[in-house]
Amino acid sequence: MEKKFQPTGKAEQLLLALWLSVMAAFFMLRWDMIYLTLPILWLFFIAITFFKPRLDVEIQRILPHDRILEGAEVKIKLKIKANERIPSLKIVDDLPRGLELVEGRNEFLLSFTRGEEKEVSYKVKVKRGIHEFNFIKLSYQDPFGFFKIEKTIDLYDELIGVPTIEDVVTPYSTKGTKVTVGPLPSPRVGEGVEFHAIREYQPGDPLKIINWKATAKTGKIMSNEYESERKVDVILIVDATYKGENVFDNLIRAAASFMLDCLNNGTSFGLLLAEDVPLWIRVDYGKRHFFKCIDFLSIAKPDKNNMIAYQVEHLVRSRFPARAQILYFSPLITEEGREALRVLYRYGYKVVVISPNPYSVVKPKSEEEALALKILQLKRKAHLRKLAAYGIIIDWDVNKPLKTAIAEVVKI
Repeated sequence: MEKKFQPTGKAEQLLLALWLSVMAAFFMLRWDMIYLTLPILWLFFIAITFFKPRLDVEIQRILPHDRILEGAEVKIKLKIKANERIPSLKIVDDLPRGLELVEGRNEFLLSFTRGEEKEVSYKVKVKRGIHEFNFIKLSYQDPFGFFKIEKTIDLYDELIGVPTIEDVVTPYSTKGTKVTVGPLPSPRVGEGVEFHAIREYQPGDPLKIINWKATAKTGKIMSNEYESERKVDVILIVDATYKGENVFDNLIRAAASFMLDCLNNGTSFGLLLAEDVPLWIRVDYGKRHFFKCIDFLSIAKPDKNNMIAYQVEHLVRSRFPARAQILYFSPLITEEGREALRVLYRYGYKVVVISPNPYSVVKPKSEEEALALKILQLKRKAHLRKLAAYGIIIDWDVNKPLKTAIAEVVKI
């Protein structure tokens, strides 16, 4: 908490005038001129004695929630209680840069009687990221305008703008994955609920799967086969290269959408956020794990020192579970990002790439720019055609819903 008492420009000018008047009286030997300064000195005395509050106030900042969807408009409230009389108090709330003021102002001019409580508010639009409120500034100026008091109250609050989540279709199957109970159907046969085929009885088959009608018809003991219900480990990898900065928010939203899909399906998942210092969150499941991953996605930023291929290869050897399904979120605009896909393929992982097209958000302003954009689009298509051998690639025009882009490529 910091408090400052300082004279205003008006006070400094009056004090200078008083000093010049005293000096003039001294040189002119007109001591009666000094009496002219007494009214002003008396006003200074009154202002300092009777109009100098301690700014003894209690302030509480009220946020609707600590996590808010990006793009949402929320009301920030301030509750103020004055423990003394303050005729004119200016209050300025510390507004983080990532919050856009859409209604009202974050500064207020109020008057208080002793013990009075007031509530003020303003409305902001939330962007993705972590937004930190650090302090509130108070300032007071006496009625004569001679001095002002400024006080800073440390008041920390945190608001996290989480990425918006879209309803998506799961773009992978569980074929070849581990045998654990889960809601996604697998084409492997086993004990389940979906009928698959009829085969001859094998030693060890439970009696409940014997098909007595087929047994009577063929003269051999026949058994039913069912599709077993299995669960897949999903690894989400986010390429945080700065070269895809214009579609980075789309990457984050897509990753968050698939996390929610995993949560709803009871699927365990892990997250690799490939920044300069990679962030790896091990495979787990449940709401607590989901919100932990969402918090990290919310504060993610594009990084210039991206070494995603090296990071992926290191984690493949040490952390990634075998036979996991990989969801790779990358604009595939750098060689490093493309090499990471090749690494995953070499280690035998099945990969689905969600690749927001960084050129789909560019609007050319001239014919030359339009031609250059067309050339870049052709180069991108050539790269994606070569990379199609390493996984399923969803080239996402971000002007379309992600669900539509997936449906155009994956037939589920």
